Amino acid sequence: MTTVIFVHGTGIREREYNETFQVIEQKIHAQRPDIKVAPCLWGALGAKFNENRASVPLEDATLALSPGEEDAEIVLWEQLYRDPLYELRLFSLLPIESGNPFGEQPGDILQSRVASFTLTSELEANLQEAGIAEVFEQAREATIHSEPYHRALLTVPESDLSEYYIPIVRAIVAQAMFISQQQEKFPPILTDAQLRDDVVELLTLALGDAELGLGDWFLKPLVELAQRGGTNYIRGNRLELTDKISPMPGDILLYLTRGEKIREFIKQQIEQAEPPVVLIAHSLGGIACVDLLVQQQLSQVELLVTVGSQAPFLYEINALHSLEYGQLLPEHFPEWLNIYDLRDFLSYVGNKIFPDRVQDVRVDSRQPFPRSHGAYWTNAKTWEAIISRLP
Repeated sequence: MTTVIFVHGTGIREREYNETFQVIEQKIHAQRPDIKVAPCLWGALGAKFNENRASVPLEDATLALSPGEEDAEIVLWEQLYRDPLYELRLFSLLPIESGNPFGEQPGDILQSRVASFTLTSELEANLQEAGIAEVFEQAREATIHSEPYHRALLTVPESDLSEYYIPIVRAIVAQAMFISQQQEKFPPILTDAQLRDDVVELLTLALGDAELGLGDWFLKPLVELAQRGGTNYIRGNRLELTDKISPMPGDILLYLTRGEKIREFIKQQIEQAEPPVVLIAHSLGGIACVDLLVQQQLSQVELLVTVGSQAPFLYEINALHSLEYGQLLPEHFPEWLNIYDLRDFLSYVGNKIFPDRVQDVRVDSRQPFPRSHGAYWTNAKTWEAIISRLP
């Protein structure tokens, strides 16, 4: 029986690993139920604060983020991931409509539809698949009781309510994703752009007939608006900020200086598995697997799959632990499949670095960075590439 071992990357929590592992197991078993999928959770060996953050100064910190030049929809979702009400805030900047002061206002009609529409069985199933069914009502309530939402309702024209359907739905869906992350849940919709768009489309159609997509008035200035506010400042307590950003660089630094324990842990999982073995390794996990397989001949490993990996980059700058730049991969190194995404700035290609030894496959998550770095597992192209190569 072939065994697939999933080796995670940096800064991953056990719960997130377990949920990702379940997705990988389901994807593989859907087409190859004969394969055993085994975990390799080396995170306990990763970086940690040994003195309870004694090295962290307590002053406030500022982190600057700048959006990239991506298409308008991806830029929009990048903003919505940070602020679910972002699009409604922009709609609230439109002129206030002056309707009949004694009659029902267009915004009242829209509010009634948003607050009262019920989920069909198809919608309920779609939300379950996306992983946000449990938080959907909470997300809807948070959206329709927000100030940007009520300000946007004042700008609804009497002639057409439909232009407002999709921004409201996107706000609710983004809010549901935000709530899930706050609850430390990692549903598929967080990384699956197609699933996200399907949810938005079905919810929008449930509200009424509406043209899907970005409105003309909104499309043109969107990228400009995003870039004008491109230096987004996240100010907060230094300890909280350090907790959020330290796991990834911390794990990388720890691995580069004392990575032997992590490699030994991976080796143990390989030796305990029933051969032939396939390693699916994400990010830093891919670096560790490359180092291990260069240094040791593990004949039971028939295929290495690196996903969003920096191993080729480290080799090119002569920073790969196991192999100096200019040295060739050893003959015993297994078949190597490398999956990358141009939107994932932490992914690199290997075929030009190791000619004829690496097969590069490009996928497109349609997600902004850094979410693109974790979006491989819900991408059909990822599994097309992997499944076809499994022993």
